[in-house]
Amino acid sequence: MKAIIPVAGAGTNLRPLTYTQPKPLIPVAGKPIISFIIDQLSHAGVHEFVFIIGYLGEKIRLFVEEAYPDLDKTFVVQEERMGLGHAIWSAKDAIQDAEEVIIVLGDTIFDLDLNRMLKQTHSCLGVSQVSDPRNFGVVEYDNDRQFVIKAVEKPKIPKSNMAMVGLYKIKEVTALIEAIDYNIQNDIRTLGEFQLTDGLMRMIENGVQFSTIPVSNWFDCGKKDILLETNALLLDKEGYASANLPLFDNTIIIHPVSIGKDCTIKNSIIGPHVTIGDNVNIDYSIIRNSIIGNYAAIEEVILTASIVGNDAAIKGLSQSLNIGDNTEIDFS
Repeated sequence: MKAIIPVAGAGTNLRPLTYTQPKPLIPVAGKPIISFIIDQLSHAGVHEFVFIIGYLGEKIRLFVEEAYPDLDKTFVVQEERMGLGHAIWSAKDAIQDAEEVIIVLGDTIFDLDLNRMLKQTHSCLGVSQVSDPRNFGVVEYDNDRQFVIKAVEKPKIPKSNMAMVGLYKIKEVTALIEAIDYNIQNDIRTLGEFQLTDGLMRMIENGVQFSTIPVSNWFDCGKKDILLETNALLLDKEGYASANLPLFDNTIIIHPVSIGKDCTIKNSIIGPHVTIGDNVNIDYSIIRNSIIGNYAAIEEVILTASIVGNDAAIKGLSQSLNIGDNTEIDFS
């Protein structure tokens, strides 16, 4: 079993943060998104990893090599971003000898026992019921709802509300490569790109059977609001928030929070649902429901529902006032 983790996207919905920081390295509940994926797969017994990198790929490579030095890993560069199917096709040489592969999108966190999926007899797709399936690849079932008979990428008129959530176990690896290769050679695109969904559909047409497994909780961390929501939900779970924090000078901590190493926090109120990276300096500030990157410096600021990148510096406006009677001032 090999894991394929595509992390070549530009993360345009999180700009300007992702101009310099790859989306999979953004911290959530105390660790980068990609670490959740690697740790979960490793815990399930997957030990060979193929990372498909592109935009800011060297930062991802450096992080994985430093954080997981003993991991059996291969890095493949997707030279042009031409869709998820093309990304998988770019890694064909690295996966062609695998008996099975599991594909996990590099910006998605799953609350799922992966062993259930890995033990499925057939190739298997992670799915979830959604309110608006037009934004997803969707599956349609046979009459017994046992196998998938159709996979469609972002249909204008959906015939199903069961969306694929970015988790795929493929037993027929050669058939996967051949299906995507056929689409590329024949320029079969959807929405201008070579989609993995179209590759799966060709496999189905060629007789490959796909079952599905429901994924009740999954977090596509590609947008700011969802990223912050994911951060809050995970911090509320046991084992994610920081425990035994040091005493910070004249500071109130409202749990749950995750605070990194070697931080200096004074005269502030932190929390709830705040993730703070390493070596951060905070003074005279109130921060809640936010993510703060490593080496950030924050002074005299009130932050809520905010994401602050690494090495960022924010200083608030200080006033010296002499205000007469019956005066109203709004600084909002």
